[in-house]
Amino acid sequence: MLYRNVGKPVFFRIDPEKAHHLVISGLHKTSRMPGGVTLLNKLYGVSETPDLAVDLFGIHFPTPVGLAAGLDKNAEAAEGFSAIGFGFMEVGTVTPLGQPGNEQPRLFRLPPDEALVNRMGFNNKGAESMAESLSALPTRRIPIAINIGKNKVTPNEEAHKDYAKCISVLYPHADFFVVNISSPNTPDLRALQHGNELADLLAVVMREMNEHNQKSGLNKAVLVKIAPDVSNEELEYMVNTIKDSGVSGIIATNTTISREGLTHSNAKETGGLSGRPLKERSTEIISRIYRQTEGKLPIIGSGGIFDSKDAYEKIRAGASLVEIYTALIYEGPEINRRIHRGLRELLARDGFTHISEAVGADHR
Repeated sequence: MLYRNVGKPVFFRIDPEKAHHLVISGLHKTSRMPGGVTLLNKLYGVSETPDLAVDLFGIHFPTPVGLAAGLDKNAEAAEGFSAIGFGFMEVGTVTPLGQPGNEQPRLFRLPPDEALVNRMGFNNKGAESMAESLSALPTRRIPIAINIGKNKVTPNEEAHKDYAKCISVLYPHADFFVVNISSPNTPDLRALQHGNELADLLAVVMREMNEHNQKSGLNKAVLVKIAPDVSNEELEYMVNTIKDSGVSGIIATNTTISREGLTHSNAKETGGLSGRPLKERSTEIISRIYRQTEGKLPIIGSGGIFDSKDAYEKIRAGASLVEIYTALIYEGPEINRRIHRGLRELLARDGFTHISEAVGADHR
């Protein structure tokens, strides 16, 4: 209620990107204050419960709800985000070299649609800077995934070098990696999802990861984040390629370029759309992936989750974990407690004692 009555009215009167920076700065500063993390956790934290804790990729997730990439691009507020009820978080997208991203304005709210449009363009300080931020974390309360991409100036035929470089620099600091080939805001990036380009890229990524895993004695996972704007045939081919590559899982989905059913004038803005309008398509894609892989390739569901019912739909469709982003902007940090409480009620309603029993339940 505090966010809805006080925080949101203030933030929504500010330019979206400026509000974004205020949140990141505020969480960073609060987490550095004596007792700041404890305060955040007391206000917004979620207590782990046995029915919702998930073990996947050799990692323990205290809750199944994570923060999607894009909010903390440089891992500057990771400690703060880890204290407000998330079970894991993605940082990034990060590129080997820092880059400014696209020209401003590049982030737009669509309040009646409960959506955002962004064309940020992988603005970030670069892999070395992120490594410094993550190495400075005094504690790590939740798993951190690093979402990696290519620099805008890097041609697609050289993209594999950028992904490999990010892994090389950031390997010690990631619990797992996410290969972002699905943002609509870097020219030609989505072309890497198709044809031999995808197989070639993932071959390099997995070779780099396997080398580091062997040296470290660890077995860190790699996931691929895909776009919702694909045909069923393209999706089937993409999933087969990802499965054959040895990648550990898929995040479905990134933002969409569709504008179907929107009412706000900002729908005309170029960029990727996130939020409630993405819910049905992302859930459909999760369902298709689960059926195609017979539930053997783990899925993290992302897109349009605003409450426990939305999260549960994605879990029943086949997602083992889920992520939110836009809902945090519209609903505030209280959302994690509401989703956690609601998921427990939905599991009990359906006679499940653990969330793993609900994964893919709609296919049985």
